[in-house]
Amino acid sequence: MSSIVYDAGVLVAADRSDRRCWAKHRARLEMGLVPLVPAPVVVQVSRSSRQAQLRRFLAGCLVAPLGEDEAHEAGALFGKAKRDDVVDAVVVAMAARHKALIVTGDADDIRRLVQASGREIGIVAI
Repeated sequence: MSSIVYDAGVLVAADRSDRRCWAKHRARLEMGLVPLVPAPVVVQVSRSSRQAQLRRFLAGCLVAPLGEDEAHEAGALFGKAKRDDVVDAVVVAMAARHKALIVTGDADDIRRLVQASGREIGIVAI
């Protein structure tokens, strides 16, 4: 595994100080693995500057911008999969582009999007 992408469920767990989530995150960082977090995922979870745990967690991640090409890929996937969460489509599109594993709090929805993508993308549920 050379890359991983976190979805919103991972950030929510981190913000709630979920010990397992933090332990696995630390282990990834110790292995030199810097998780990618699409910027729209941060939008979905960030509510206040008081979310110190969230900001601390994100300090160990690479928050990836959503460019035009990625936006079009996610939009096409969103339409094909007929799902209701565009941010999940962004997560899957980014994982496909980076050949990354997805760590998610919503494996069922992510799995449907992965199937619609026609790509082989690993999914790890938190």
